[in-house]
Amino acid sequence: QVQLVESGGGLVQAGGSLRLSCAASTRTFSNYGMGWFRQAPGKEREFVAAESWSGGSTYYADSVKGRFTISTDNAKNTVYLQMNSLKPEDTAVYYCAATRTFISRYGGDYNYWGQGTQVTVSS
Repeated sequence: QVQLVESGGGLVQAGGSLRLSCAASTRTFSNYGMGWFRQAPGKEREFVAAESWSGGSTYYADSVKGRFTISTDNAKNTVYLQMNSLKPEDTAVYYCAATRTFISRYGGDYNYWGQGTQVTVSS
């Protein structure tokens, strides 16, 4: 069982930046692909970004490409989501997720989920 704990959310003005962190409770963190998803009120959960266990592959949603960056620190068992040029439409609860297999844009392919961290972007 892998536990994921997100942090770093908060309130920021449009155009600002935040960095989310997700710490994993596993000694084999480097064996997992990691993803970030988000869910806004009244909307379905959507894919944001993912990085393969090797770091060789990264995927981004079109809506965040060029603004968000996913990265991992295997020494710290942590995955990050650097969010720049934030927009009000980025407001959501952000979740990190881990998969034992291949990363994808589909949440059902992920085995473990964090509890989420709120990001609110004011206009």
